Amino acid sequence: MNWLKKIFGKWKHAIEEPDFENEDWDSEDEVQERDFHNKEYRQDYVKGCLERIAQASKEMENLTFEYDTVTSYLKDMEEIEALPEEESEELKSCAKKVELLQNSRDDYKGRKRLMSDERFYQIERMLDEIEEGCTKLKDAERYQELIKKDLSRLDGEKHAYLFRKNELVGAIIDTRGMAIICVAALALCFILLLILQFLLDMDTQIGYIITAGVSAIAITAIYVKHTEAKHELKRVEASINKLIVLQNKVKIRYVNNTNLLDYLYLKYNVTSAEELETLWKNYYLEKEEREKYRRAELDLDYNQQELIKILRRYNINDPAIWLHQTEAILEHKEMVEIRHNLIIRRQSLRRRMDYNKEVAAGGAHKEIKELVNRYPQYTREIIEMVEKYEKNM
Repeated sequence: MNWLKKIFGKWKHAIEEPDFENEDWDSEDEVQERDFHNKEYRQDYVKGCLERIAQASKEMENLTFEYDTVTSYLKDMEEIEALPEEESEELKSCAKKVELLQNSRDDYKGRKRLMSDERFYQIERMLDEIEEGCTKLKDAERYQELIKKDLSRLDGEKHAYLFRKNELVGAIIDTRGMAIICVAALALCFILLLILQFLLDMDTQIGYIITAGVSAIAITAIYVKHTEAKHELKRVEASINKLIVLQNKVKIRYVNNTNLLDYLYLKYNVTSAEELETLWKNYYLEKEEREKYRRAELDLDYNQQELIKILRRYNINDPAIWLHQTEAILEHKEMVEIRHNLIIRRQSLRRRMDYNKEVAAGGAHKEIKELVNRYPQYTREIIEMVEKYEKNM
C-alpha cells in the first residue's frame, strides 16, 4: 500500500497548522453540498475513497506487470532483429526445424486415425494370439456356413419325405375305399345273377365266371397297390426318423459352433474374422505412424531446447514464448505485425495506467484532500481511518 502512504504522508502537517484562509466555503463544489458533519456519512465517504484508491493500486500493479512484460517482448524482438547475419542464420535454421516438426506433429494430430487408443492397446495386448484367433474365426465361420447348408439340405429332404408320406397315407386310404367298393359291387352282382337265375330261369353261369374274374383282378390290383403303399410308407417313415436324428446331430454341432463364434467375437471384440484381420493390419500401420510421431516429438523437444539455448545466448528475457512464434523469427513481415500489435497493447496499457493513477486514485485522493481542507476539524479522524485501512490491507 505504498500509494496510500505517498498520498497521505503529507497530511500530519495539516493537523497542526490548518489553513483556514484558503478555504472557499461559498463554492458550489460537490463535497460542500453533502452533509459531512454527519459522522456515519463522512466515514462511509472516506472509506469509499480509500477503497477506490486501493482498487486502483491493485489494478496498477497488474497493469504494470503486463506493461513490463509487453515491453520485455518488444526488447526481445529488437535484440533478435539486431543479430549479426551469421547468428541470425543460425537462429532461423533452428527455428525452421522447430516449425517443420511442429507442423508434422499437427498433421499427425489432425489426420484420421485408423483406430482408437482403446482398440490399439487391446490389439497390442492380444498380439501373440491374434494370428491364431483369425485362423480359428475363419475356420469356425466356414464350418458355420457348411452346417447351415447341411441343415438346409436336410430340412428340404425332410419336407420332401413328409410330402411323400402324406401321399402314401392318402393312397392307403383310397385303396381301402376301393376295396370296400369292389366287395360291395361283387355282392351286388351276385345278387343280381341269383335273381336272374332263380326267378327268371336264366343261364347265369358265364356271368358268375366274368364277375368272379373281374372281381379277382380288381381286388388283387387294389391289394397290391395297398401293400406297396404300406411298405413304402414304412420306408419313408424310417427315412424321416433318420433325417430327424441326423438333423439333431447337425443342430448340436450348429449350437456348439455358434457358441464358439460368440466367444471368439466377444474375446476379440469383433463381428467377423474379416474385421479382426483388418484390425490386425491397421495395428501395424497405426504403430508405424505412432512411432513416427514419437520420434518427431523427441526431435521437436530437442530442437526446441536448442532454440531456447540460442535465444538465451543473446539475453532474450523470455525465450520459451518464441517456440510458438517461429514464423516471426523466419518472416520479417510477421515480426513487424507482432511488434505493431504489442505497441498497440502497450499504448492501451499505458492509457489504463494513467487513468488509474490520475483519475481513479488521483480523483479519490483529491476528494479526501478537499474534504480535509474544507473540514479541518475532522483531519485527525480521517488520518486515523487511513492508517487503520492501511493496517487491514
